[in-house]
Amino acid sequence: MTPHSFTSTLKKATPFILLLFFTQIIIAQAHTINYQMEQQPTHNVVWYYLQLGFQHILPDGFDHILFIISLCLVAKSAKQILWQCTAFTAAHTITLIMSMKNIIVAPPSIIEPIIALSIAFVAIENIFMKNLNAGRILLIFAFGLVHGCGFASSLNEIGLPRNQFYTSLLSFNIGVEIGQLAVIGILFAAIIIWTRTKPWYSNYVVKPASIAIACISLFWVMERMA
Repeated sequence: MTPHSFTSTLKKATPFILLLFFTQIIIAQAHTINYQMEQQPTHNVVWYYLQLGFQHILPDGFDHILFIISLCLVAKSAKQILWQCTAFTAAHTITLIMSMKNIIVAPPSIIEPIIALSIAFVAIENIFMKNLNAGRILLIFAFGLVHGCGFASSLNEIGLPRNQFYTSLLSFNIGVEIGQLAVIGILFAAIIIWTRTKPWYSNYVVKPASIAIACISLFWVMERMA
């Protein structure tokens, strides 16, 4: 199988995987209520959920960190990273809000394997991809919808105060974004900015890193489906 046919097969399989995910979505009954935070002033609520969102990425979100790294590895400019991250952020914000507003919820048994599979997909595509295209952005958006349900599942363990629902939800989401930007900043400062123009960057940075991420993610897929 050639690299082109391999990535084409992956892209053809992705809609069916996402269809499986969305067919498992059910109507939620209620989000968990954080009664303790209902008694707190607004600035305490903002700070609490801001930290919670950041912590969900750094240090707790190793799978999301690998996903973000995969997005950055093949980007040749800040603009390309911005497009991918914007698509991802917009998508996970949509499903995070819908989940916490009791519109939808997806079982973790479905969400978690697909999140791991999305990381593996992007990492494997990095190995063969030469240039980013619009199809990649659409896939990132689709995967972001799934990741948003994963964020919601974690947030629902803590719950939200009813009297400051949108304040706490927005604060959590901003915390997540700050965490993601921190990962991107660290990655760029430590590796990409110094090596991306080198002729050996693809063979000695992108491909080994992507192979390692793909192996870890595929292990997670099997582990989470067990």
